[in-house]
Amino acid sequence: MARKNDRYITGLDIGTHKVCAIIAEAMDDRRLNVVGAAHTESKGVRKGVVINLDATVESIKKVIEQAELMAGVEVQQACVSIAGTHIKSVNSRGVIAVSARNRVIEKEDIRRVIDAAKAVSIPPDRQILHVLAQEYVVDDQEGIGDPSGMSGARLEANVHVVTASSTSTQNTISCLHRAGLEVESTVLAQLAAAEACVTQDEKDLGVAVVDIGSGTVDIAIFEKGSLWHTAVLPIGGEHFTNDVAVALRTGVTEAERVKKKHGCALVSLVPEEDMIEVQSVGTKKARIMGRQLLAEVLQARTEEVCQLILAEIRKSGFDQSLNGGIVLTGGGAMLEGMVEIGEQIFDLPVRLGTPSGITGLVDVVSSPAHATAVGLVLRSHRARLGEGRLLQEMRGTGTFGKLTGRIKDMFSGLF
Repeated sequence: MARKNDRYITGLDIGTHKVCAIIAEAMDDRRLNVVGAAHTESKGVRKGVVINLDATVESIKKVIEQAELMAGVEVQQACVSIAGTHIKSVNSRGVIAVSARNRVIEKEDIRRVIDAAKAVSIPPDRQILHVLAQEYVVDDQEGIGDPSGMSGARLEANVHVVTASSTSTQNTISCLHRAGLEVESTVLAQLAAAEACVTQDEKDLGVAVVDIGSGTVDIAIFEKGSLWHTAVLPIGGEHFTNDVAVALRTGVTEAERVKKKHGCALVSLVPEEDMIEVQSVGTKKARIMGRQLLAEVLQARTEEVCQLILAEIRKSGFDQSLNGGIVLTGGGAMLEGMVEIGEQIFDLPVRLGTPSGITGLVDVVSSPAHATAVGLVLRSHRARLGEGRLLQEMRGTGTFGKLTGRIKDMFSGLF
């Protein structure tokens, strides 16, 4: 492990079911080359939130060691995803007068208007995770992506402010520190997934990214190229597994195996003659039953989850704006028939989101289950390169201490 590692970026996705790590090398031609990837069972996490520090630390150490072995480079810091039902968001607006005498908008003006927009009231037990610029208004001219160098007397900014539980976020960061890692940045899970799976054209048209994990369903809605709504639903793949366990009278581990190997969310896709073998509870004796029974159980749960997602999209007010359709990602989205059920319920184009924008070990990470981890390294890479609005968003967010005045020095430099 003698290679220089300041060219390497590590993404760490700590989920309810698995912990995934990806190591990528930033090439001279600005490409991002994946050189290491690993995943292991997640222990100590429930619905995206750490509930057992020791177990989570061990999972992190294990997956980092595996990724390091594949990449041949030692990891010192990582970009980590933040998820869970504690995530809340709000859209805010800031207004300032342009300070320069010649009325030319400078970077300092943009910083001030972002500061004004993010001055929202949040409870003392919460902290700001992201302040994401949506659009700027110069005098009466709307829809401006970057107002730098423009002339005007009044500058306004619309931003999306994402907040998280201070306790949950600090516990996640503590796990990385105890595993011997520094935190390069903390990123909202569905924002990272969108970075890997959604094109700029889709964001411009209007698209909803739905990350179906084991413990939660994370939603991010984009319009006009920017993020306008985020939400987290307390339901996920583990609910599918529990349904299978009850219906087939088998253990949870066996139910998970059967779901992954034989599962289908649409009964009409399963031939009547298809049979499956299921292990009974408390005995080694296996039973043979029709695969359609499994599909009936999974279809009922899939329809319920899609209805909950649709209700959230309608509540956001963007149900008529999703011209780019729905992008399903995460491990739960890989269930056969999920896309077909989604198209029926959403009445919109639905596709499976797989990571793109990378080279190297593409075949290893080209799965919806790796979308968040890939998005973490892509987002960090773009921030290091200073590309477009992303760098402005991350700089505008600042450190946790600057944003909230309540976070200790240990969190400085996360962004």
